[in-house]
Amino acid sequence: MIDEQLERWRRADVIDAATAERIRAFEAASGSPTRLRWPVLLALSLGGLMISAGLLLFVAAHWDDLAPEVRTALLLGLLGGFHGAGTFIAGRFPPFAATLHAIGTAVLGATIFLVGQTYHLQASWAQGFLLWALGAWAGYLLLRSWPQLLFAALLTPAWVVAEWTDRVEHLGHASPAAPLGGLLLLSLVYLLSDARGRRSTARTTIAIAGAIALLPLGVSVAVLGQEFWGRGVSEIPASVRMLWWAIVLLVPLGLAVRLRGREAWLAILAAAWVIAGVNLGRHPGVLAYLWAAAGAVGLTASGVYDSSRRRINLGVAAFAVTVVVFYFSNVLDKLGRATSLLTGGVLFLLSGWLLERLRRRLVQSTAEAVES
Repeated sequence: MIDEQLERWRRADVIDAATAERIRAFEAASGSPTRLRWPVLLALSLGGLMISAGLLLFVAAHWDDLAPEVRTALLLGLLGGFHGAGTFIAGRFPPFAATLHAIGTAVLGATIFLVGQTYHLQASWAQGFLLWALGAWAGYLLLRSWPQLLFAALLTPAWVVAEWTDRVEHLGHASPAAPLGGLLLLSLVYLLSDARGRRSTARTTIAIAGAIALLPLGVSVAVLGQEFWGRGVSEIPASVRMLWWAIVLLVPLGLAVRLRGREAWLAILAAAWVIAGVNLGRHPGVLAYLWAAAGAVGLTASGVYDSSRRRINLGVAAFAVTVVVFYFSNVLDKLGRATSLLTGGVLFLLSGWLLERLRRRLVQSTAEAVES
């Protein structure tokens, strides 16, 4: 990897041959520590998740046998212990310290909810998520580590959705269009955060989170939006509906302006696409597939614009999934068994080959744009 980068820099006249050789000699003498970066980070991430889950299971198994004072002391001790250990080891092994602080933030959520349950505090789940999110944001502002940012990026919308659930709890059949649409738009804003020339670890973190959440949320809007479309709307006051739609649209768009500046117009197009998706109607039929295909094409185009391989790959994959679902849902049952299998096989082979060629060309064009 370092040889490829040095050769690219030398061809671009950024460095000369002598400088390239000195850099190569320095990296060789330092033992190439970056080779273990991803395995070490993967091991630390899995270890942190396993420790968090194990602690929560251990506490849950012995929870009823503990006195309220012991429960509180145990939770606070775990909370302070992990953050204290992370602070102590920060100068020696920063990735391990970030893992310990992340476990501490996970324990913070357990502390908030379990202490509230122990002392029967009159509070809602939404307020618990709010406190947890504030703790994660405080951790990110103090530590500037990507696990804390990931906690904050996930817990903040979770708090908003919990607040919406509390407000319409008495309407058991209320439409989930507002929270689903807001989450879908937020995932797109997260995904658009790695703008060309503005990439960083923090932006990559939330971009990956948006990429993971995008397809499930898109399917949820297409499926649940049809099932619950129009239900409970008349029972929710118009002012409440307008307020929630303003929150789920303006907050992500404001974040897009903060992340992309003048190029936030991509997020405005994404908002228009989301609004179209939640208003497809109860039986959209082919419109749902056209909406999904348009989103996939738009995502791929934004990846080309920003030279983002992640968006190009995700957009091509989303388009392929849309074609497959459309074939099995609307075409397969209209043909005979043998004809449908043969036609589908030829269609998938041909479309897969064409899509892969297109994806490689787009990725290559982005790489050339970055080099130039």
